[in-house]
Amino acid sequence: MKSLPRSLARPLARFVLHPWHRLTRAMTLGVRVLLVDGEGRVLLVRHTYAPGWMLPGGGVERGQSCLEAVHSELDQEVGVTLTAPPRLVGIFTNFRHQLGDHVALYYAHEWTRRPRRSPEIAELGLFSLHALPEETSPATRRRIAEYRGEAPLSDEW
Repeated sequence: MKSLPRSLARPLARFVLHPWHRLTRAMTLGVRVLLVDGEGRVLLVRHTYAPGWMLPGGGVERGQSCLEAVHSELDQEVGVTLTAPPRLVGIFTNFRHQLGDHVALYYAHEWTRRPRRSPEIAELGLFSLHALPEETSPATRRRIAEYRGEAPLSDEW
């Protein structure tokens, strides 16, 4: 499947999809996964529709559990299969972007990855937990600092 050019994907998401979700859903729920490999590297993605490096994940669909969304999003976005259950860290509010938006964060350390291209993902990479790319999103930086024990767990994404 061919992806939309970035020049179209970002405005489409910002001006069509996000407002549509706000109008049709009182509460939204997403999942993100902090995937750390055996060498202490974290897998981050850059989406085609949003700036910065982020943890992989996505929305929880109607009739889908958070855990089902974790497995589905990891498979679709980055070709990751978890080989052990992930650990739920917490559910965070993301009210800066939309009142009623929540994100469930999981940690996973046992996983495999196969090559996978998604129209949503511009780029992915494995980075040292201590040397993140400059363009890493603030929320991702906070989650990684919490994971490393350098910051207390917050309830805000």
